[in-house]
Amino acid sequence: MTELPQQNNPLHGVTLEHIVKYLHEYYGWEKLGKKIRINCFNDNPSVQSSLKFLRKTPWARTKVEELYIRLVERNIK
Repeated sequence: MTELPQQNNPLHGVTLEHIVKYLHEYYGWEKLGKKIRINCFNDNPSVQSSLKFLRKTPWARTKVEELYIRLVERNIK
């Protein structure tokens, strides 16, 4: 039997762009910027500028991905 290595990874198949758009739609930039204090959400925010920053900044990307996972898991239950 072949094991699926990504089956328990909640981010498998989810793009960073989808995550940012999902969080923006759910929270809006202002609330998102309060939840995760990074300038790309607080200073002239946009999806494209956020993606550019998050792709270059692993610690910030991790925070965004963790918030997304918590939100999706909470909304599933």
